This record gives sequence, C-alpha cells and structure tokens, in this order.
Amino acid sequence: MNTVLTTSGVPLPPPPTGAWREGDPPGRRQWHVRETPLPLEAGGELPGVRLAFETWGRLAPDRSNAVLVLHALTGDSHVAGPAEPGHPTPGWWNGLIGPGLALDTDRWFVVAPNVLGGCQGSTGPSSARPDGRHWGGAFPTLTQRDQVAAEADLADALGIDSWALVVGGSMGGMRAVEWAVSRPERTNSLLLLATTAAASAEQIAWAGMQLHAIRSDPHWHDGDYHATGQGPYAGLGLARRIAHVTYRSEPELQIRFGRTPQGTENPWNGGRYQVESYLDHHAAKLVRRFDAGSYVALADAMNTHDVGRGRGGTRTALRRVTANTLVAGVSSDRLYPLAQQAELAAGIGSADGLRVVESPYGHDGFLIEVEQVAALVRELVD
Repeated sequence: MNTVLTTSGVPLPPPPTGAWREGDPPGRRQWHVRETPLPLEAGGELPGVRLAFETWGRLAPDRSNAVLVLHALTGDSHVAGPAEPGHPTPGWWNGLIGPGLALDTDRWFVVAPNVLGGCQGSTGPSSARPDGRHWGGAFPTLTQRDQVAAEADLADALGIDSWALVVGGSMGGMRAVEWAVSRPERTNSLLLLATTAAASAEQIAWAGMQLHAIRSDPHWHDGDYHATGQGPYAGLGLARRIAHVTYRSEPELQIRFGRTPQGTENPWNGGRYQVESYLDHHAAKLVRRFDAGSYVALADAMNTHDVGRGRGGTRTALRRVTANTLVAGVSSDRLYPLAQQAELAAGIGSADGLRVVESPYGHDGFLIEVEQVAALVRELVD
C-alpha cells in the first residue's frame, strides 16, 4: 500500500549543491513514498521513489475537483505562495491559484508535484540510494513517461481517479500531453502551454550544449560530486546562461539592454555589457538553488520526449487524447515556436484550435503573462 507522508524540520543552511535535503524546512511540501520500485522505460527500475508535492484547496467528497499543475525544467512544487522557510523564492505562478483566482481554491483542489529526478524533495541524483550514498552518476535514465508514472502513483495515493484539469508549460507541458495520451480516462481537461509533441533537433541541440557545459566542468566527476564539497557550479552557471538566452526574445533583449555597459564597467577593458551581467545574475540564482545532477537528468528526459514513440507516430498518439483541450503558444517564443503548438492543436481532435499568448518575453511568456494564462484556465474550468 502506498502512503502519503508529511514531514516537519528545522532550518539548516542550504546544501552546497542547491538540492533539498533531509532536515531542511519543508515549507508547504508533503511527501508521497512508493513502496515498490518504479519500472523504467529505458530498462531496470528505481527503488525508493519519493515525490514532494504541494496542495491548495480541499478535495471534494466525490474527488471530482482535482487539478494537476506540472512545472517546467527548473521549477518545483511551489506554484503559489510567498517566499518562506523551505521556499526561498515566491511561487512561480503567483496570481493563478487562490480564492477568487482562475484556479479558485474555494472550488478546486490543486496538486503540484516536484518532478521525479528533481532536487526539491523528490528522488533525484542528490538523493540517497538504498546503500545510503548519493545516487549521483548512477541515477538511471528517466523519460517523461517514467515521470508521469510516478505522478499517477501519487494520484492513486491521494484517491484521485481522474483530473478535472491537467495544465503544464514547457517540460510540464510535455508531461501534460503524456498524461492525456497514456491515461486519457484520467485527464478530463487539458491546457498545453509553449510545449511540443516531441523534442525537436534544435531543442535537443540547445540542451546538448547545456549538458556539455556541466559535464565538462572539472568538478562534475561523472556526476559523483555530491560528497566532495564542491560541485560543477561553473558548468551549471554556463548551462543556465545558454538556456536563458533561448528563453527570451531577441527584440526584448535588444530593447532592455542594447549595447549598454554594466554600470561603470568597460567592456573594452575586461568589463561586461548589461546583458552579460543579466545572464550572470540568473546563473548565480540557479546555482544557489538547483542541483546540477538534476539539471542533467531532467534535460536528458526532455530530450527523450516523443509521444509517438511506440504508438504509431505522433498523429496516431495524439488521437488518443479525449480531454477537452486548449493549446497555446507564445508569440515570440523561439525555443518552442508556434508551429509546434499548431501541430498539437491540429492532432488533438478535442482541441479548440491554436491560441496565442501575446508577449515580447519569448518562451518565458507562459510564466510571465499570468493574466492571459488565467483566461485560458477559466475558459476550461468554467
């Protein structure tokens, strides 16, 4: 029998790799622990699987009001709420969940798991394996299908037979479409944001450069760095810089920064331009809160994403979706261009055409344009 666990803790200094560890303050987190090993698509199995998750609202007696929110690559379960012990940053989709908001917690029971392979309470490379050592480089290859299987196990433990709505963007959208294809009877409504039916060659290439940056760091040690006191921080920071350029649009970067130097720094004499300082800032933020091993595991999992694999191709797979579906892309997204969302909308028979989130912010628009996303949510739930 699977169990749902809650934990309390005392504040401790953050771990050097940015990963959550036993004894850290839990914040709103709860934990689900799977009793049996999780079979993996690539072969083998993962024992001791634990998912961290957060909830808002109350589950109805008939369990018909559950909503699943799935986060992107460096997100976590803290979708909404203030910075607090256990959560050093505010919710990444504040303004969407709460009384009177699109996901009204007086009506809906919202569940947000930290993805399997992550580093904010769920089992990942920084977690302990059965012999007590960190998984590190021995952590197995995961796919989106494995991650959804773990989330389905959580739903079973919570007594949720089907979701009133599954919503996700980017990597979260990959898992959302996998939910709808692999478990159509459990997915009643579906919102796919800035995502794709399968990772493209260009997306794999961008991720590959980021993975190379981390694995080339001399402190990577084939992933077995967690007990060394020094992680591949430079590599992770470089990976974040590469990724962040793809997350924003060229016009936005030009308007915000242009060729302006950073403060009194002189780019002709070793100083930085403002845009370089901006990327340095985001790199430092991620290194403080995220584990490089999880970044590698999750980026690898995103590269495996293909809903048509073993299902007769993308078109055949998407025909399995029965959920009332909205597909939306961001007008300025160069990482997940609108053509990918158009393919999803055309292939899902229950989809109501392609919606466009108008934003200058590129791929990050699905996180920033909360009012437009809220309107799409309301369209589905109302």
